[in-house]
Amino acid sequence: MRIGINVGYSGSTMSINMDLIKQADDLGLHSVWAAEAYGSDAVTPLAWIAGQTKQIKVGTAIMQIPARTPAMTAMTATTLDQISGGRFLLGIGASGPQVVEGWHGTAYGKPMQRTREYIEILRKIFAREEPLTYEGPHYQIPYQGADATGLGKPLKSILHPRQLPIYVAAIGPKSVSQTAEIADGWLPIFFSPQRGMDLYREGIEAGFARAGNGKGYADFDIAPNPSVIITDDVQAGIDMLKPMLALYVGGMGARGKNFYNDLATRYGYEAEAKKIQDLYLDGKKKEATAEVPNDLVDDVALIGPAERIRDRIQIWKDSPVNTIICGVAQPEAIPLLAELND
Repeated sequence: MRIGINVGYSGSTMSINMDLIKQADDLGLHSVWAAEAYGSDAVTPLAWIAGQTKQIKVGTAIMQIPARTPAMTAMTATTLDQISGGRFLLGIGASGPQVVEGWHGTAYGKPMQRTREYIEILRKIFAREEPLTYEGPHYQIPYQGADATGLGKPLKSILHPRQLPIYVAAIGPKSVSQTAEIADGWLPIFFSPQRGMDLYREGIEAGFARAGNGKGYADFDIAPNPSVIITDDVQAGIDMLKPMLALYVGGMGARGKNFYNDLATRYGYEAEAKKIQDLYLDGKKKEATAEVPNDLVDDVALIGPAERIRDRIQIWKDSPVNTIICGVAQPEAIPLLAELND
């Protein structure tokens, strides 16, 4: 199992712990990933990181599909891949309607169809076999709308890219199944190696079957992102992560349209998920946080003394997970992760 780290996205100011990242690079960790929400972007930090590291791969977890045309994503990905010496991993995702419509100002639409089209266009750009043309419900290249000038012309990338590995962040069973079909990897959030595989295995394997050509787990990088906290006080570590779980399960989206709340429900925490959401949306964030189950946090994170983390990571290694992207802020965690990195 390969182990990477996740630097996430910014708060009110942007900073990058380069000492920690350089330590991860020196000790041979697999990758470092950056995210974006509606503050810092996912790409600029990786360019900064790639310029100060030697071997660690750099990945986006994720670049938001509605924020960029497929061609812009291909240009950005190819540029960063080439200046980093072939170290770039492209993670994309549909985001959610609050961000897509409230921040980017575009329709959320049908995210599964848009993701399929997006990846088909990326593959065509990376292949560079012919000038780019595409006709789909979301994307038409060249553009042929009623307001088109008629001057658009099919083009090939000036840069000669490789076929970059494409990861997709997906959470619903149907979108995870599609990801297994059309992508090289899956970026699951709040992934439990036991509950998650029970929930998604059938759909993943159906996606493999649709892809054909013998595609299976060996060809598909399942890369979840657990937080890692080294502490002798396991309960204190769990309590540190509860506000984040409360935010996502309770406050991301609206009643009836919260993917993370749906996930907690599918994991078996239906009553708890409803209570967390009701409290959070009523402005009672502390009370919502207190309702996050200890077991839920412990299932999706690696918390405790080093020996407990060594023991619990075996659950992940016994699953089809190929890569773990660890959310980590403690420098002392990096040598432990390097020890566990295969």
